[in-house]
Amino acid sequence: MFTRRATLGALSALAIMATGSIAAAQDEPLYIPLISKGFQHQFWQAVKQGADQAAAEFGVEVTFEGPDNETMVDRQIDMLSAALSRNPSAIGFAALDSQAATPLLQQAQEAGIPVIAFDSGVDSDIPVTTASTDNVAAAALAADKMAEIIGDEGQVAVVAHDQTSRTGIDRVEGFVNRMAEAHPNIEVVTVQYGGGDHLQSTELTKSILAGNPELDGIFGANEGSAVGVVNGVREMGAENITIIGYDSGAQQKEAIRSGVMAGAITQNPVGIGYETVRAAVAAAKGETVEPAIDTGFFWYDATNIDSPEIAAVLYD
Repeated sequence: MFTRRATLGALSALAIMATGSIAAAQDEPLYIPLISKGFQHQFWQAVKQGADQAAAEFGVEVTFEGPDNETMVDRQIDMLSAALSRNPSAIGFAALDSQAATPLLQQAQEAGIPVIAFDSGVDSDIPVTTASTDNVAAAALAADKMAEIIGDEGQVAVVAHDQTSRTGIDRVEGFVNRMAEAHPNIEVVTVQYGGGDHLQSTELTKSILAGNPELDGIFGANEGSAVGVVNGVREMGAENITIIGYDSGAQQKEAIRSGVMAGAITQNPVGIGYETVRAAVAAAKGETVEPAIDTGFFWYDATNIDSPEIAAVLYD
């Protein structure tokens, strides 16, 4: 039979245990999963590097995953759902489809889980911020560089990665609209989409070249697209084609050094990863986060590829 003192003692022990559990939970690091658009390109490895740097600096747990390629929207949605089921402190998301994830993002919002969009935003006001390149402005710069190199007249084409992500949409529109507005003597004869896949983009490039014998240049709108353009031009022996790329990576850098590619836009992928985690930590703590984080972009070619400023934002 319990005495009143024993009962009080048991209640006190339970209270101590509960308090200890709460303290332990509070001592656990913030958990922030990042769901990217892919994992195979060197660009995403550089984003992960920046995220890992921020995780170490802020003492938080960060995971980083993405589908095998950038056409696997359903697989990415499954990854997002699984990450949310683990009740993270905040979540980073680079959408393959700017609308498909909306129901899950609404669930995150209802659960009080801050969403940080990175690289590619979504058509929603749910993310507290987006850490990304100004892709419209960057692609417009690519158009200006193309126009300068080909003498401000002629025919060009675009090989892009998709029509569903904000990066795919913004880079195509930025390039095409800039040509129409500032370079009316240059015709964009076609825009083709290869899913950011090297092989598919190579075949698209070969078809474009075969169907447009007067073509002067091609813009590859991400790493996989640009590498595919380089390979397609090489396979067709079309040395007169001016290639402008986007992103970095070993193959693009080699193509620029060898003269096959005229130049490219590089983002700051390490900065994107770092700023995504930094913003997620702040949002998880209830701090104010700026509504957009511009991580910057640069033009690089054979003349500046080894300069300290450019070398710092290139990746292998």
